[in-house]
Amino acid sequence: MTSRTVVTRWIPDSAVRVLESVGEVRLCSQNRAMTDEELAEEVRGADAVVSMLHDRVDGALADAAGPSLKVVANVAVGYDNVDVPALDSRGVLVTNTPGVLTDATADLTIGLLLMCTRRLAEGERLIRAGTPWSWHFSFMLGSGLQGKRLGIVGLGQIGRAVARRARAFGMEVVYTARNRVERQVEHETGARYLSLPELLESSDVVSLHCPLTEETRHLIDGAALARMKSSAVLVNTSRGPVVDERALARALRDGTLGGAGLDVFENEPKVEPELLDLDNVVLVPHLGSATTETRTAMAMLAARNVVGVLDGSGAVTPVNG
Repeated sequence: MTSRTVVTRWIPDSAVRVLESVGEVRLCSQNRAMTDEELAEEVRGADAVVSMLHDRVDGALADAAGPSLKVVANVAVGYDNVDVPALDSRGVLVTNTPGVLTDATADLTIGLLLMCTRRLAEGERLIRAGTPWSWHFSFMLGSGLQGKRLGIVGLGQIGRAVARRARAFGMEVVYTARNRVERQVEHETGARYLSLPELLESSDVVSLHCPLTEETRHLIDGAALARMKSSAVLVNTSRGPVVDERALARALRDGTLGGAGLDVFENEPKVEPELLDLDNVVLVPHLGSATTETRTAMAMLAARNVVGVLDGSGAVTPVNG
């Protein structure tokens, strides 16, 4: 009897063909996040589920799939959308896709940093609106990066890649994390450890690269924002709920914070309405891993994880088990 894999949204054909090597593949047609009820109906009888970051994967979903479910392959590095203990207790392996999106997300982080500090999005909106303009010495002045301090919150693979890129721009790099990294990593990235309050108070740019946990939810709240320099920029390419969006909008509006670049949002795809009218924030729709090469690599890794579990050779990047 062949296995059945359910993929909750479109993935490249190359990854589908890998999955087909071990059985039937059901590719859900909705190119959007499904409701819990829709997901439960789609996964009934599945041996494997390839899930996306907006799919809520919990014990109820595993029960809906039934006892045949062996693996959930989440197409993301983070797996805050997956109740790992609930799946583990049901004997279901969870996998993710680390590593393959590191460079793409780090590149986008630097892109957002530049858009904020050099006011690129603001300038582009001015041109598109047909607003009259003329070059002069004080026109749309931003700030350079050389000699400025970048504070990285979470020095994992993506944080380290951002640190290396920032050094090429002449920035000083500091970081904070739940655990201090090895001295070799500090030396290679040029990053110096600070406590979170010290980092917030002294950095010209703060870039978030921590996972979403109960401890990091609203890590950047009103009190944290008040610690930052009034000229500082906040960049978030991690998970939306790490930042209290309403507090951020107030800080940007009131001049407590200089600017922000956001690739992720608290209640995606919704965005805090107050942010939409502010010129000192750059908003992009979760594009961190959005290159053809990266998304294909993510899907292929998820597919290899499924095949490894179903054919008995083992998952490539397991989260549990």
